[in-house]
Amino acid sequence: MKRASFFFLTLGESALDLRDVLQAHQLTMQMMQNPQILAALQERLDGLVGSPSGYMESLPKVVKRRVNALKNLQVKCAHIEAKFYEEVHELERKYAALYQPLFDKRSDIVKAAYEPTDEECEWKPDEEEELTEEMKEKAKVEEEKKDEEKEDPKGIPEFWLTVFKNVDLLSEMLQEHDEPILKHLQDIKVKFSDAGQPMSFTLEFYFEPNDFFANTVLTKTYKMRSEPDESDPFSFDGPEIMGCTGCTVDWIKGKNVTLKTIKKKQKHKGRGTVRTVTKTVPNDSFFNFFSPPEVPESGELDEDSEAVLAADFEIGHFIRERIVPRAVLYFTGEAIEDDDDDYDEEGEEADDEVSCLLFFCFYQRYSSGCV
Repeated sequence: MKRASFFFLTLGESALDLRDVLQAHQLTMQMMQNPQILAALQERLDGLVGSPSGYMESLPKVVKRRVNALKNLQVKCAHIEAKFYEEVHELERKYAALYQPLFDKRSDIVKAAYEPTDEECEWKPDEEEELTEEMKEKAKVEEEKKDEEKEDPKGIPEFWLTVFKNVDLLSEMLQEHDEPILKHLQDIKVKFSDAGQPMSFTLEFYFEPNDFFANTVLTKTYKMRSEPDESDPFSFDGPEIMGCTGCTVDWIKGKNVTLKTIKKKQKHKGRGTVRTVTKTVPNDSFFNFFSPPEVPESGELDEDSEAVLAADFEIGHFIRERIVPRAVLYFTGEAIEDDDDDYDEEGEEADDEVSCLLFFCFYQRYSSGCV
């Protein structure tokens, strides 16, 4: 439900009448259309985040002492919350074992190891998807014509490649030279750490034999922590990824898409002769995903490495939480439509909040006679 953009307050003799309020709201909406005003407002709000109000400093010493007691209680709450997330992780492990037979069957269908029965293939479309008899007959004729023109495809060709290309977060990583390799991707699995072991999860990418590398499985492991930071316990907001480890890809000679060869001309300083030098340099590729930056023991990284790891963690979490459990819906595009709807709603809600804030700023000035 959308929040109202404005509402009326009763202030006795100083109350605004309906006309004044409507004028204030109209001006607010006009201000909403001005990007410079919005940018200035956002900058002001950003500056207020985390800034002390001065209220705490004004409290009596005995009250501050009690507030400190509340903070200590809050730290204990954070530790209990950490235990809660540890139990959630155990539940994830338990239910992952229940999901896996279904995911294995999905994999068998995709790679043509199992042909589903007619009963398993029955699907009742939504009302929006229902076709007229004429459209169904036309579609059937077109499908039969296509079947006659080409060989019967096995399984669901390019299933995972299509999933990746349909998701913006993943498609941005894909290069044209990655696609022939990802056509051989047959399955992605999530493995959780064993009971009693430090919290982690591993993404396993299964490939059929191919002409690019010898591996049948490529892995990426994410190490997690679910405990408050002693130096900043109030920042705890659930498990966080602390680091990740990739794997070595055994590239077949001449097939490594993470490297490229370039030629550079060099001029001799003394003789002035020119020679051509061939160098091997890193190349953009999805498969760099399996070679993340190493986190030093100090935990300090340069800005570029921090940005790469932040994006890496987001991608790993998204594959685990969304892609693997709902792969078929990303293949068809249905999950993407749901994601878009979620973002639209958040955007509308944010617009309403800004509208309310602008209105209140104007209201305060109007009622105090400053406008």
